[in-house]
Amino acid sequence: MKNMKKLMIVESPHKSKTIGAFLGHDYKVVSSKGHIMDLATSGKFGLGVDVEHNFEPTYVPIKGKKSLITELKKEVKNADFVLLATDPDREGEAISWHLKESLGVKEEAYERVTFNEITKDVVLNAIAHPRKIDENLVKSQETRRILDRIIGFRLSKLMQSKTGGKSAGRVQSVALKLIVDRERAINAFVSEEYWTITADFKDFTATLEKYKNKKIEIKGEREADDILSKLSKAFRIENVDQKKTTRNSKPVFKTTTMQTMASSKLGFASSRTMRIAQKLYEGVELENGESVGLITYMRTDSERVSPEFVKETKSYIEKKYGKEYVGSVKVPKKKENIQDAHEGIRPTSITRTPESIKTYLTSDEYKLYEMIYTRALASIMAGAGLLNTTVLLDNNDYLFKATGSVLQFDGYLKVYGKYEDQKDTILPDFQNYKSDTIIADEIKKEQHFTKPEPRFTEGSLIKEMESLGIGRPSTYAPTIQTLKDRTYIIVEDKKLVPTEIGIETTDKLQEFFSNIINVEYTAEMETDLDEIAEDKMDSVKVLRDFYDEFEPMVESAFKKMEKKEAEETGENCPECGSPLVKRRGKYGEFVACSNYPNCKYIKKEEKKVTEIMPCPKCEGTIIEKKTRKGKIFYGCTNYPKCDFASWDKPIEKKCPNCGGTLIEKKNHTITCMNCDYKEE
Repeated sequence: MKNMKKLMIVESPHKSKTIGAFLGHDYKVVSSKGHIMDLATSGKFGLGVDVEHNFEPTYVPIKGKKSLITELKKEVKNADFVLLATDPDREGEAISWHLKESLGVKEEAYERVTFNEITKDVVLNAIAHPRKIDENLVKSQETRRILDRIIGFRLSKLMQSKTGGKSAGRVQSVALKLIVDRERAINAFVSEEYWTITADFKDFTATLEKYKNKKIEIKGEREADDILSKLSKAFRIENVDQKKTTRNSKPVFKTTTMQTMASSKLGFASSRTMRIAQKLYEGVELENGESVGLITYMRTDSERVSPEFVKETKSYIEKKYGKEYVGSVKVPKKKENIQDAHEGIRPTSITRTPESIKTYLTSDEYKLYEMIYTRALASIMAGAGLLNTTVLLDNNDYLFKATGSVLQFDGYLKVYGKYEDQKDTILPDFQNYKSDTIIADEIKKEQHFTKPEPRFTEGSLIKEMESLGIGRPSTYAPTIQTLKDRTYIIVEDKKLVPTEIGIETTDKLQEFFSNIINVEYTAEMETDLDEIAEDKMDSVKVLRDFYDEFEPMVESAFKKMEKKEAEETGENCPECGSPLVKRRGKYGEFVACSNYPNCKYIKKEEKKVTEIMPCPKCEGTIIEKKTRKGKIFYGCTNYPKCDFASWDKPIEKKCPNCGGTLIEKKNHTITCMNCDYKEE
């Protein structure tokens, strides 16, 4: 490719800027801004797929992308060679295929390059080792898209016509079922009473475990009081067992563990985590205007790391912490349904510490980068050395137990301690006790009640979906966001709670599609998609087997599923006298005539007006308003005759300097709109 005009196409404009700086004038790097083609909405049921002829798909430009495609065609025409450098996963492979086909890229004039991190050396190495598009990966992704289109279109239309639901989907509906099932289990849970008895000593606490070497369960207070009456404050030390153990570090993050940890430790929703991680991957501008990718590709279910990174990190650990802190890296075994195409999530350089680049990152970017960096660093450090102690104490044949551990060598906890949930309980050195008998300060009973499993958080739901084989790293965050957008779930105290419409949708789907909308079927489908990617299964057979079972069920449901009657508001239509009912549309709930389509009356929503103060420019009133995107601002009721507007809330008090209008900022600082007056 020497002295040729070379064009590289990536997905993200930000990525194109970062890579463009690496490659210099020999290359032109442009962006497709994600997908450029999608299934049409024509043909049977609007699927864009010919279900009678081997599920042949029809692709059309995505809305708003025609002009971009025209520009990209010109770039291809002016280039001698094209490098398709979209993301290193099945979706990225499919985007490269669409680019090749729709832009008219010739077979001999293109190559596919992939890289797991956006750094100069890695990108140049990828260019030096290109390949052609993997048709099996493309076919697997296309099959996934067709399945999702068929299920999504057919079930969504069914839900919209028969229930108050807006949509249904292959993974979405199974995730919703998990949330609904958990909620029902919580509601059905019958709490049981139980009691514990503990002995408090000067340096530790012991809990009653056994009576005459048999496990003891205390069901009521009377039983607890009976036991207390048989105990003295004198305990005999039955046994002291001490063992040296090692607590090993965890592997680098994969998508699910990153999302789960960010949820629990940083309070980030999964969509927020992925948005920040995308920015860190694509590149951040550092000193001297250098833009570099800070982490490896963030959509992965692998925990593998490159030998080069291990070598670099071991050297860094030895220099910074000492040779005793260098650990051995265990290569994780590849699990079933795991795509091991690239590495786990790690920093692109261990020498690029969070503190050294803090000034170039936003607060959220810094928090997530620090978490990813620390996890990767800790994964290659030595385990923590612990002395675990178990003490058994006898009191009239009642056996009490106390456990604890002492950290003897911090190992990886030296850097990872703040992310570790496990806390150490320190016990005294029982060898210093002069007698085998010790006296308790207090022996007490305590009442407890059994609790059901908690509601899912975003993190625990993602962990559950991964363990069950539902979805893939790229689908977890969008799936949860869709459930929120459809108001199938709400978030209360960081817990996912199904709404009435979410429960109704799940029940209807289970009534008619329980053999497809379930964990087992969805997980098996993921396995089939993996088999297609490995050229071990025919995609048309997978689609045909599915469709021949699914479509008759849909047709039956359209006939047999009872339609939910619209809820009446108690008012009558002013145009035809029919009852007004609540309906759901694209933009939420609204009130309309029940006689639709004969009567198309829609009740206008009465907007609540919040008056702030008299307008300082005219005789109107300043009120609270909203932009199309829902952002609040303050304007005059006489608009457009009066153009007063402010993002900050105006107050009636006048500026003492110039008599102008004062506004209250979000930090509660008062400033003047006309001069530099300011008060805290």
